[in-house]
Formats: sequence, C-alpha cells, structure tokens
Amino acid sequence: MNRDQPLNTRIELAGVPLASPITLLSGCVGFCEELIHLEGFDFSSVGAIFLKGTTLEARRGNPPPRVAETCGGMLNAIGLQNPGARHVVDVILPTIQHLPTRFFANIAGSSVEDYGEVARIFDNSPVDGIEVNISCPNVKEGGAAFGSDPRIAARVVDEVKRATSKPVITKLSPNVTDITQVARAVMDAGTDAISAINTVMGLAIDLKNRTPKLGNGQGGLSGPAIKPVALLHVWRIHQIAAARGIPIVGQGGITTAGDAMEFILVGATAVGLGTALFRNPMASAAILAGMTDWLRHFGADNFGQLKGTLRWPT
Repeated sequence: MNRDQPLNTRIELAGVPLASPITLLSGCVGFCEELIHLEGFDFSSVGAIFLKGTTLEARRGNPPPRVAETCGGMLNAIGLQNPGARHVVDVILPTIQHLPTRFFANIAGSSVEDYGEVARIFDNSPVDGIEVNISCPNVKEGGAAFGSDPRIAARVVDEVKRATSKPVITKLSPNVTDITQVARAVMDAGTDAISAINTVMGLAIDLKNRTPKLGNGQGGLSGPAIKPVALLHVWRIHQIAAARGIPIVGQGGITTAGDAMEFILVGATAVGLGTALFRNPMASAAILAGMTDWLRHFGADNFGQLKGTLRWPT
C-alpha cells in the first residue's frame, strides 16, 4: 500500500454504494430533524442513515419515562412513536432527501400484512432501501416478537420482498436462543442484507420506590455493555452469510474507531452508531478518521480487505 495515496472508504451495501461504512442507526437521529440544524455536522462521513422506525398508522409510543441510563449503556422503551408511513413519505422525506447521504427506511408492524403495506408505501419514495424490524410483537400470534420464530421472520421478509423492488435489510434481535436459525430463515426468504444486533432486553429499577425506571417496565439495552454480545452474534452470522454474499451491518456498543474495526474483523461490511450519538452527535467523523488509521496500520487499501479476517483460535 502506498501510504501517500488516499484510502478508499467507499463500500457497497446490498447493491447501494455508500461513501463510508458508517451508518447512523434507526431511532437515534429520528428523521434527521436535529442533524439538519447541527452546525458543522459532516455528512460526508456518514454512508447512510436509517430513519426512525415507522408503522402503517401513527403511534404515540410508550408512557414516560422512556429512557434510563445504566452501567455501560442505556435502556429505552420508546414504543415506536412515529407519524405513520404516509406522513413520512409525503411530508418528511421531501425535506431531507437533498442531504448528501443515503437513506434507509426502518419499518415495523403488528402483523405480517402490516409490513407489506408499509413496504409498498416506501417503495414509491426516494429511500435507497428498507430495513425490517422484526423485534416487534406479533399481535396475531399471541404477542411474541416476529424475530423469535424463524418461520414467521421468513414470512415477514417474503411479504416485504414481494411489496418492494428496493433492497431489504433484516434487523435481527439477540433475544433468541439461536440467532443463526433466524438469520438462515431470512436469508432463505431473500433478504439482501442483515443488521445485527438490535437491543438486548433488560430492566432498570428505582430502588427507593421499588419500581422500574421505565414507564413500560422493561426496555432495550444498548451501548458499550452489549458490544461483546453483538460481536459474537455478528461473527456467527458471518459464518453462514459469507458464502451467500449477504452483507452485515454490525452494531451494538460502538463508541470508538477501534470498536468499529472489531465489527469489520468479525464480518461486518458496514457499522452502525447508535447510543454513542447521544453523548457526541458528531462522532461519525472522528470514528471514520480513526478507522482509516487502522487501515494504514493493517496495510490495507479498503475495508473489504479486512472484513471477516478475525484470527479465530484453532
């Protein structure tokens, strides 16, 4: 490698070219309302933004408190508050589609049919792809999450694939016995990429009052505390996804360039920033700069040369 030559930070995710492997995760930047007005924010460091989870109809979300800080992380129980898919497409997207980055919708539903309807609405929009959140409760099947049953997860992906021509990314939950079973099922159903992982379910307690700190009781844990869990899940998914050429968006506790590179080594094509943005909304530029330093350290010209190159003990 010529150290004087600019490094190539571009990647391709499910056929969509991105300027960098860094993505901003769904729910952590809303619909970009704050980013637009954040002076000095460097969009060139962001390959893509995953928009806030969107359902067919508007939702008010869970009762407050919705966020609780924990040791090494954060619990949230927002409850998919959003204005509904049609409002996002007709009102919000026209105000952000000019920004110099890519956008992926994040969709959710209470039934398999809901997912298909939301995907159809976003199919006729400027988003570059659709991320499917299968951590939602399936009201028709007793309330269990769609992602906890490989067969139902596959049905959701199949429904979405038939509803859109855009690339489909399936976001997997770690709250299952074997994440590779769900990964296999959604790959068989045709997902174009996988996001891993979603939050880990947890509980924070107000000891003085003997009550949960969240209005919903339990919530999803994110932040540095879940990084080891996320790394292992991404590594395990990579073992079956690599042969099929299915890329992974690795996420869970990334706060530094080193964290991001660890996800590349276990098989991620792109990486996602979430909880770190609450502490430093400008983190993407510094993390990308640090990642290019790691490329030089390893003597690589691009991130693809390091993807999945973790030296596993024999």
